[in-house]
Amino acid sequence: MAIRLGDEAPNFTANTTAGSVTFHDWKEGAWAVLFSHPKDFTPVCTTELGYTAKLKDEFDRRNVKAIAVSVDSVTSHNEWSADIEETQGTAVNFPIIGDEDRTVSDLYDMIHPNADNTLTVRSVFVIGPDNKVKLTLTYPASTGRNFDEILRVIDSLQLTAEQQLATPVNWNPGDKVIVAPSVSDDEANERFGSFDAPKPYLRYVDAPK
Repeated sequence: MAIRLGDEAPNFTANTTAGSVTFHDWKEGAWAVLFSHPKDFTPVCTTELGYTAKLKDEFDRRNVKAIAVSVDSVTSHNEWSADIEETQGTAVNFPIIGDEDRTVSDLYDMIHPNADNTLTVRSVFVIGPDNKVKLTLTYPASTGRNFDEILRVIDSLQLTAEQQLATPVNWNPGDKVIVAPSVSDDEANERFGSFDAPKPYLRYVDAPK
């Protein structure tokens, strides 16, 4: 069954390149990016995991933990990690789940039989500190993901989780944000200061620091 926004992320215990991990315990109090790749020793996946490793400081700054999964073994992941470090210039610094029995892949509906009945598609789940799913993305096996976009979405999710705000099209940190319709004009003035309202339902304010 597909996982929807707001669902509790399924918990699991699995062997990883960092040892045995119980997912909810491992991420306790943090955000998490759980993402699948189709197979070890493949070109697009090599670039993706290398780039994710380079984002460690950015993830740490946002209290985010990354964890990857495919249907290959932990032994295979460890062997492949040497290639990732050699070709991408950064050692893998997050766990990779060995999911040979497809337990995690099935829990998160990462096997799409009409695309491939054995390998995982490129799924991404952003999961909040409350263990609820905040974002889902699915890419075909041939298309590498944009992890800068995933960071951008996390910035939006973290901002709007704390404030009654929304982020407009192509928003980036530092851009103006939109006051949620549930906030009255008087409350908006009190909470966010003056706002620009080209329409009564479209009110722009500076993002809180």
